[in-house]
Amino acid sequence: MADAAAAAQTTPEAKTPMTGAEALEAGASEAGSEQRVVFYLIGGVLVLITLISDAFALHSSKIANVPALVGAIILAVPLFRNALGEIRRRHISSNTLASLAILAALVSEMYVVAGTLAFILLVADQFVRRTAWGAQRAIEQLIGLTPDTARIVEDGAEREVMLEQVKVGQTVRVRPGENLPVDGVVTEGRSTINQASLTGEAVPVEVAQGDHVYAGTSNLTGGIDLRVTEVGAETTIGKVTQLIREAEDSKTPRQLIIEQVSRFFVPVVIAIAFITAWAMSQSENPDTQKAAISTFVQILVVTCPTALILASPTAMVAAFASAARLGILIKRTTFLEAAASIDTVVMDKTGTMTTGVFEVSRLAPAEGVEGADLLRAAANGDQHSNHPLALAILKTARSAKIEVDGTKEYEEVHGRGMRAKTSLGEICVGRHTWLTDLNPEITPQIEAVEAKIEGMSGVHVMQDGRYLGAVGLADTVRKNTKGVIERLRELGVRRIAMFTGDRVSVAKRVGVQVGVDAIEAECLPEEKHQQIERLTASGAKTLMVGDGINDGPSLAAADLGVAMGLSGSDIAANSAGVALMNDDLSRVPFLIELSRKTRAIVTQNIAIAIVMALIGLGLAATQTLDESFGPFLAGLYQFATGVIVIANSFRLFRFGEHVLEAEAEEEHVGMVRRGEGSIRGLAAQPA
Repeated sequence: MADAAAAAQTTPEAKTPMTGAEALEAGASEAGSEQRVVFYLIGGVLVLITLISDAFALHSSKIANVPALVGAIILAVPLFRNALGEIRRRHISSNTLASLAILAALVSEMYVVAGTLAFILLVADQFVRRTAWGAQRAIEQLIGLTPDTARIVEDGAEREVMLEQVKVGQTVRVRPGENLPVDGVVTEGRSTINQASLTGEAVPVEVAQGDHVYAGTSNLTGGIDLRVTEVGAETTIGKVTQLIREAEDSKTPRQLIIEQVSRFFVPVVIAIAFITAWAMSQSENPDTQKAAISTFVQILVVTCPTALILASPTAMVAAFASAARLGILIKRTTFLEAAASIDTVVMDKTGTMTTGVFEVSRLAPAEGVEGADLLRAAANGDQHSNHPLALAILKTARSAKIEVDGTKEYEEVHGRGMRAKTSLGEICVGRHTWLTDLNPEITPQIEAVEAKIEGMSGVHVMQDGRYLGAVGLADTVRKNTKGVIERLRELGVRRIAMFTGDRVSVAKRVGVQVGVDAIEAECLPEEKHQQIERLTASGAKTLMVGDGINDGPSLAAADLGVAMGLSGSDIAANSAGVALMNDDLSRVPFLIELSRKTRAIVTQNIAIAIVMALIGLGLAATQTLDESFGPFLAGLYQFATGVIVIANSFRLFRFGEHVLEAEAEEEHVGMVRRGEGSIRGLAAQPA
């Protein structure tokens, strides 16, 4: 039965990459499981023959007991083998107790009892193994979607190759209805991609040239070509697989305590069983003496710590599945346990509390300048820049039907801005400090404009030495950030802080909008790290949410680091204990809720296991159970205890469904509103 507990935590699928021999061995183990079931049935049938023979007095007692003896030996061998393994490892546990009970029954010629008891325990073992493997497969299905082959495009021709032959930089073609075999960037075509296998979000995303796509996701509507950026284990889904393997192989401090308790518990139970049987054998009542062995067997069976050993790993397996369904990947069970005690949350601003996508929020023209002229000049000056602020300006210009002149005469001044000779004249676009260096006389005008775009990132524009004004851009705050912060407070988080490298005015605008308790602006990565260290040193239980790259030191210093988004480098960041496969901040409070729910379930499981063992011990020691069928009923009792613990743990599988249902309802409402808006727009058009 200890093997069953181990199976619930570390399964054949949850190991490091296997060699060919190991793969064959794993396959043989799976096939061997089916063979074992056949042997168990044969042993059970032999024991049943003796039961029927005794019931109808078909044969003499000695002849009738032969099938039961053979069946008991067949059924007991696996338990004896596991018990010897426990003894060699000096890790005496449930198999040792069960084997001792069966051995006592065999020595006492209670062959039916020995065979029945072994059969029940082996059936329970298979039930637990298959349940645990089923839970693991539920997780593996989320990441087992990468096809074995890929369609390579070379010189206009395509050919199909095995996935391991694909190299970074090659072009792969994916047709509608196919799963993506690699991570890459779309080079040709448009489509919608279902990323639910990674992000947990049911709504497909639109992709076009330049967009990143990921292995294991589904191409729905159009054919696309993509340039391979990662293959195999380096893909996002490959890294997710490794995270799950690491999580399955780890043990929480609570699980280690349980194992220590079970080691202490087993010798105590054996001592109680021997003392009880010895005391009964000293009785003057012949019936009491006769019942000593039966009671000894019952005590050993009902107190097997199988349920206690299963208390934590079964809950953790269910919690991992629940988290994975919502796009939360947890590296180790210790990180899940750590989330339960968080009282301080620190979030990076850009890309975490905000989208990281800049939008033009305000045009601040200088005196005597029209806003349209300012935007036209800014777009022409920035038309060859790849800076996020420049791209946002160009996007706004296109929306305003402003066309750039396509000039080829431009210069990028590193860290300062762009200088371009256009049909409008020489335009300089960039930092205000650069423009004042070029023309100090415009300083008063810049100061006046700066007051209008306070709290925004400003791009200043000068045309032929004349200052035109500034374009104010803002990094959009995620729509649910404020709600997430309110939810964190409801969960008992006492302090929520925002760390950013941005200017104080920009940080203050975002911080006030979402309602954080503290703002640390203009922070370098090492300064963020020092702040986190100070918080943890003061006794705060900190959770840090960041992008997993610049925030790496801070993520490592916090009690729990959470990396945001689908970026491969984020997922791979060794500094983060948890990876969010989407950019939804609501997963952070859910993680804390899940951790606390898991902790409660584990506590309940421990209580159930201990209480049931004590009740069973009382029933066995007081000879409440029938002498003949007592060991049989004790086996059923022990099996039922394990089932109760497993059923209680697997309630966690459904935890989080309310989040998915709420998101689906919100998306439905949004679609209805968008549809109504489109209808109203059509109705408003002139006939």
